[in-house]
Order: sequence, then structure tokens, then C-alpha cells
Amino acid sequence: MAAETPSADPFRCATAARERVDPLAATATPARRWLLVEHPGPWPFNAFASDAIDSDVLAELATAIRGARSRLLMIRRPGRRADNAERRWAVIDAEPGVEQVWGMWRHSADLREAAAIVREPLPPATTPPPPTLLVCTHGRHDVCCALRGRPVAAALAERWAEETWECSHIGGDRFAANVVVLPDGTTYGNLDADTAVDVVSSHLAGAVVPAYMRGVASAPPYGQAAVIAAHERYGPLPADAVRFVDGRRSGEGSWVAEVTILRDDHPTRLVVDVDASEQAPAMLTCAAHTETSAKVHTAVRIVEA
Repeated sequence: MAAETPSADPFRCATAARERVDPLAATATPARRWLLVEHPGPWPFNAFASDAIDSDVLAELATAIRGARSRLLMIRRPGRRADNAERRWAVIDAEPGVEQVWGMWRHSADLREAAAIVREPLPPATTPPPPTLLVCTHGRHDVCCALRGRPVAAALAERWAEETWECSHIGGDRFAANVVVLPDGTTYGNLDADTAVDVVSSHLAGAVVPAYMRGVASAPPYGQAAVIAAHERYGPLPADAVRFVDGRRSGEGSWVAEVTILRDDHPTRLVVDVDASEQAPAMLTCAAHTETSAKVHTAVRIVEA
């Protein structure tokens, strides 16, 4: 009996998502503050399971970020491991006009300073904070993140060496390569080495690129849909010119979001109606065992209030 011929191409969630044309909008993982820790050695599947940081310190970091609506990410420079003597950490807030705090750590106990800072309000910034570019390359979490993320990280590092970091899982594996621009928290997806450089260059020049936007981390999904719709209608605009203010549920599967746009120092208040629906079930990650439905948020009406 002839041997069965194995499939030539393994399943890749990002490839499948592009074939399905999965919507990017409103898929960014929400976070108001970011704790970045340069990590020696391979990243664990879960950032809170690192064997490079003492368990009691990891527990302290976990408690701190939960209380501050923060997100912990492991980081490293593209293409290399962290030096044992010079590892960095940072606390970066999505709130405009506040300072970033960067520090160094060698021993686990050094990270208690980071935990303390995460819990407290950050001081006002005296100068505009520099950008930080995070590219998800967490291959242990999803193969697509590594395969698609690493070329993007290398391309961005060639242009912005000091600003670029590879990072652990940020969500949305099927949209790899994913890039988060801090401090504003804009998340882009479906990037490759060429489009990433163009999108980040435009973003840093003050023109967000809505076609690749997954959302802004400072807003809930329906708010992200409203912010993206505002950029599409009124752009090109810088990221900090469009802010989600508030919102409420208006019915089963529908929300009303309030967004403010600042153009030429004149604020415009928008009221955006957003509907939620579910996609057909699909395999959403490379490691998925069953099909699941992804929620889609769509801005259906924008009114200037």
C-alpha cells in the first residue's frame, strides 16, 4: 500500500486570515499602561512563568499591573538575547503628556522598583516622550508571530535602531506581523518588512494609516472601531489627535462611542454608532484545536455633535 502523502504546507493562521479577509479593526488588546522587561534567554509561553525572574517578584509584578490596567511584555533587541549585565525595563503610559520611566535590572529584586512605579501616577513630561516600537515575535506562542514578525523587527531596527524591540505576545496572532507604537498604543497588523517601514514612518510623521490599524490600546473594542472610523473620515491625522472619550451600550450588540478630534487646535466631538457581529467559526491561531468565532465591531454612523 502506498504511503499517504503528507500535506506540503502546514496550517498558518495569518495566511488563512488573509485568505478570509478577516477585519483588522477593533482587535487591539486594551491596556492603559505598559511594563516592558528585557528578558534573558528564551521567552516562556506565559510572561508570568519566566524562570529568569523569581516567582515572588513575578507575583508582585502581576499584582501591580492588574491594579493599574497595565500589560506586561517581555522585550529584546531584534536578533539577539539580552546581556546579563545590561537589561532594561520601562513603564510607559498611554496617557498623553506624562513621562516614561526606564531603568536597569540584573537581579530579580531590582524589578520591584518597576512594580512600585507601575502602581503610581507618572510625572508630567517636560519634553515629548520618544517613540517605542514593539514587534511581536513570540514564536513559542504562535509560529506566525515569529515567521512574520522577525523580518519586520529587523526592517524597523535598521531604520529606528534605538526605538525598536521584539516583544512577547500582544494578541491577534492571525494578524501577524503586529506592531505597537508607544506611547499612544496604536496597534497595526498584517504588516511585512516593506509596509511596516512605510506605516511606521507615516505614523511618526503625524499621519496614522487606518488601513493597517487594529486599534488603540487605550480604548475598548467598540471605541477602537470609532477611533479608526474617525481617522478614515477626517485623516490623515496624528494618533494623539483622535481620542476615545466615553461610551455606552445602546442595545444588544450595539454601542455609542464619543470621540474627540483635535484639528488646528479646534476640538470636534463625534458620536459614533458601533455594531458588533460574529464571523463564521474558523481556526484563529496556529495551535488551535477547534474553530471559534471572532467578534467584529463596525462603525455604522458618525455624527458631529
